[in-house]
Amino acid sequence: MEMLNDFPKIQCPFIRQTFPVNKDHFKQAGSRCNLRLPEAYLVVDRVNPGFEWVFDDDDTIAVEKLNGTNIKIKTENGRLVALQNRKNVIDPLQIMSGKTFLIEGIFRSIGKGYVQAEGEQSGECIGPKVQGNPYKLDFHEWYPFEKAIGSLSYRSFHEHARTFDNWNSWFRDGLHSRFYQKIASKKGLEGHVLAEGVVFYSLKRKAAGHVFMAKLRRDMFDWFYAGIEIFGYDKKGRDEVEEQEKFD
Repeated sequence: MEMLNDFPKIQCPFIRQTFPVNKDHFKQAGSRCNLRLPEAYLVVDRVNPGFEWVFDDDDTIAVEKLNGTNIKIKTENGRLVALQNRKNVIDPLQIMSGKTFLIEGIFRSIGKGYVQAEGEQSGECIGPKVQGNPYKLDFHEWYPFEKAIGSLSYRSFHEHARTFDNWNSWFRDGLHSRFYQKIASKKGLEGHVLAEGVVFYSLKRKAAGHVFMAKLRRDMFDWFYAGIEIFGYDKKGRDEVEEQEKFD
């Protein structure tokens, strides 16, 4: 199967900086918080240059970021000709070994009409074997980003000021998964699941050929690391700017 271009890296609308954490706490709880090193890579209350549109553009929308694994596919004349998990090419005919749950997710989504007959699409595969199954699914499903824009946007996003403090509170206490809410309403389930984060889109900027996406996750805020002491954190940050690629 052919090699597709990897999905482009999506940057954060805030500057992120690295802060050391207590090494004993890291040993005890680092894996729970997905820390690879005894340090946390956090957002600070300073706009990442070039991403002012996230805060100022009335056309910006906020869409739930599903907590799955990125899958890109290519179809030609109704045939699946390429399937890729980031840079890992997947052979859908390799059924005796390999990640067959990814194939399950794609074919379930074909049955739901999510897959177009021609072209390249990217999305998230979610389900029992992916990221601890936060949506409590009994099956795997591939959810294209284009569908997420139409179905998983937060309609109240425009009703609130786009500030660090507002988003800090929203992500901590009220960023409920719209995907799970749809499932729960159909099954009559109660409760909610917190979303991993949001992706900000400006379709007007996309049409003009500009950078049109940014992402913000709950694990980019200091409160996510409850029980782990973080040294030197200040929401205004330090003068130096860290590279945005780290831990993304």
